[in-house]
Amino acid sequence: MNFLNGITLLLIYQLVGEVSVLLLRIPVPGPVMGMVMLFLTLAFRGRSTESLDSVSSALLSHLSLLFVPAGVGIIVHFDRIIDEWLAISAALVLSTIITMAATVVIMKGANRLFLNRDKKDG
Repeated sequence: MNFLNGITLLLIYQLVGEVSVLLLRIPVPGPVMGMVMLFLTLAFRGRSTESLDSVSSALLSHLSLLFVPAGVGIIVHFDRIIDEWLAISAALVLSTIITMAATVVIMKGANRLFLNRDKKDG
């Protein structure tokens, strides 16, 4: 019964996220909005319920199964991937370089900010 309560809670948050996105016309997927709402609820409460802990542990232990649909999608669209391999490769390489550069800039900025704060406090 504990697992059922936890999965019901997750599905309710997903439903509320879907409905709120549709009503407010927010360009965010409904499950993501539901996850944000769940996070805010847990942050406000300061703890999780036992039922939510059990269902999240069970889902995380089988996380690899969630990648099966993505793998099937790649196989289904394999011809298209072969036709557009150059664009896909360029997008992957460029996005990786941009992400790494942004991470460096943010890390240097955060490091400078924390060092300045430590100097003022010390």
